[in-house]
Amino acid sequence: MMINIDTKKFAKAWINSWNSHDLEDILSHYSDDIEVTTPMIKMAIGLESGTLKGKEAVANYWKKAMEKVPDLYFELYEATEGINSVALFYKSILNKKAIEVMFFNNEGKINRMFAYYTD
Repeated sequence: MMINIDTKKFAKAWINSWNSHDLEDILSHYSDDIEVTTPMIKMAIGLESGTLKGKEAVANYWKKAMEKVPDLYFELYEATEGINSVALFYKSILNKKAIEVMFFNNEGKINRMFAYYTD
């Protein structure tokens, strides 16, 4: 089933949620069965797969990450769209550039996300 996502509106809301540091607001974009894969997970907690599954596990990870990086601030460079997905290119933590590819379920919530970072 195709869903209709306003990519620019979503990107702005997603960036604003992260920059607010409001975990509940951040989590509002994600489904309960979210699967997040990022090298930051491997780096931060040593999980070799770099993948966390489920909103609770992801929320715990993000809460700890935001405590470690209290001045977290993302700057959007570009938002692109795909089939039931978006990819955001933005300035991330540690002055890294990031691309996050997010896939949406039928309710318009992110249920899979892959992140990529520059060195």
